[in-house]
Amino acid sequence: MAQMTSTRRKLAIATWAPPAEGNIFGKITIDASESLRYIEHVKATTGEKISITHLVGKAVGSALAKAPTLNGKILFGRFVPFDSVDVTYLIAADGDLAKTKIDGIDHKSVVEIATELRERARKVRSGEDQDFKKSMKAVKAMPGFILRPMLRFTGWLASALGLSIKALGVERHAFGSCVITSVGMLGFDEGYAPFTPFARVPLLLLVGAIRDKPTVVDGNIVARPLVTITATVDHRFIDGAQLGTLAAEFRRVLEDPFHLETAQTPAERAH
Repeated sequence: MAQMTSTRRKLAIATWAPPAEGNIFGKITIDASESLRYIEHVKATTGEKISITHLVGKAVGSALAKAPTLNGKILFGRFVPFDSVDVTYLIAADGDLAKTKIDGIDHKSVVEIATELRERARKVRSGEDQDFKKSMKAVKAMPGFILRPMLRFTGWLASALGLSIKALGVERHAFGSCVITSVGMLGFDEGYAPFTPFARVPLLLLVGAIRDKPTVVDGNIVARPLVTITATVDHRFIDGAQLGTLAAEFRRVLEDPFHLETAQTPAERAH
């Protein structure tokens, strides 16, 4: 019996070899009580449905702006910073994964992030996203032995040199500096993502499920909704001090998201 191979599995086989690089793995568990209150507040005041994953995008955007040596690429052996903070979300699309990049995420509100992500996800799933259609058509048409070198070459052109390849539906710096995906919606409390070589992204974040768990508050053991966010980090970009900046910003945004409504600069409010 012939085995069916999804486009995603075909990409995976053509992309990865046995791991041999130095990566950093870490996780942070945060009390999501205030995030959940903020999510309900936004829904009640704007009608927009947001999630903890949208808040994570805002948090990492702010963190990347404060740790700029992570917001860039390595080209010909040296670090080259990006002009803006761009973050990619992965979304499910007919059994495959599609990407949606949010440009300048540090200057956008959580509502703007959610609105843009929802609309772009709708286009992917409805077949209106022409770049996604082109890229999937090319992947399906290529045999595996050609797909592997083609992925690496196009990834280098787009993510390292910053070129767009319109015929294949590939945009310049296609993934930005971070990729976010949610495993919580699949029922997982946490997980770790492997790097995708052709994406050339230094930071991957997985958002786990929010669970009520015992924790210590003011010396007492109480049940609180906790969420775990895990990170896979390219050690060439980041050291312990920068990881500390990322962790602190995550806590600041997720444990006190209401400050986002008063902390915007005039330029951000005018966006």
